[in-house]
Amino acid sequence: MKWLQMIIDLLKQVQAAQRERDPVAGKTTKRSTQRTERADGRVQIEYRPDLDGDADPGEVVWAWVPYEDDPNRGKDRPVVIVGHVGSDWAGVPLTSKNKGRADHVPVGTGGWDSRGRNSWAKVDRLLRLDDSDIRREGSVLDKGRFDDVIGNLARYHDITR
Repeated sequence: MKWLQMIIDLLKQVQAAQRERDPVAGKTTKRSTQRTERADGRVQIEYRPDLDGDADPGEVVWAWVPYEDDPNRGKDRPVVIVGHVGSDWAGVPLTSKNKGRADHVPVGTGGWDSRGRNSWAKVDRLLRLDDSDIRREGSVLDKGRFDDVIGNLARYHDITR
């Protein structure tokens, strides 16, 4: 049954991507209800994953993430939930492109990538997400990898453990 859920999740991703495409320009557009923003203020870091269908710190989830060069546009991507900013989630986007940058922390592979590619946490970007911004859980990030992300995140952002 796990394979069936993976197929359903993949179909949902494809449908979401198709809905986000601008049929005229063929480019991704901003969601009208999107609230994803840069997390300001102190982030309370936690690690307490629980694959119960809801986001939890230590899990990789899928959310809409604005592009760095144009915050009015973006795409769905995996995000490591690292804790809270007030009542919102704080998360770090993942990328499958290794650019050799100091602000890209390797996190390995996981259920968030159906192709099994290695991923890197972009610790220079810290996002603030509402529950409604998060579409699904991808999997749990192992505690050691999570701690690596947080250790590097502290170089760029004001966090509290």
